[in-house]
Amino acid sequence: MLLDFVRRTATDTDLIAALPLDPEGRTWIRLEGPGGSEAWLIGWPPGTGTGWHDHGGSHGAFATARGKLIEQSLAAQLPTEGWKTLELAEGVDRERALTEGKGRSFGPHHVHQVLNLSPRTHAISVHAYYPPLPLMRRYSRTGPVLRLEQVEQPGEWT
Repeated sequence: MLLDFVRRTATDTDLIAALPLDPEGRTWIRLEGPGGSEAWLIGWPPGTGTGWHDHGGSHGAFATARGKLIEQSLAAQLPTEGWKTLELAEGVDRERALTEGKGRSFGPHHVHQVLNLSPRTHAISVHAYYPPLPLMRRYSRTGPVLRLEQVEQPGEWT
């Protein structure tokens, strides 16, 4: 359901054209998602990214509407509570390129970062989450060490 929604919405050329693009930072518009989900249209200036984060236990999906995004993720289920620093096992890193029209869905324990590595081109993507995001955990990463840095509540997304 979420993946179908983000793929379909990513083809809405009028909606994509309505997103204001900023040369410095990401821009976004909140959308009505299907079945009570939360959805966003996001613009990514060249060279920007999210940093490592999770979605507070929500399922999610996203699709690229314009440009190309890189998703780096961890193929490991991390504990959601009770830790501040975690050493990751070898072989857990995954990377995929999502070009225009490509999307992916993920489960409630997904940790990733999304990047627009283009030096010149904005990317635009559509994201949906169910249930609506209760929080987001932000992480830093140095080699195999993942460290919980911040827990953001709705309205604090950066």
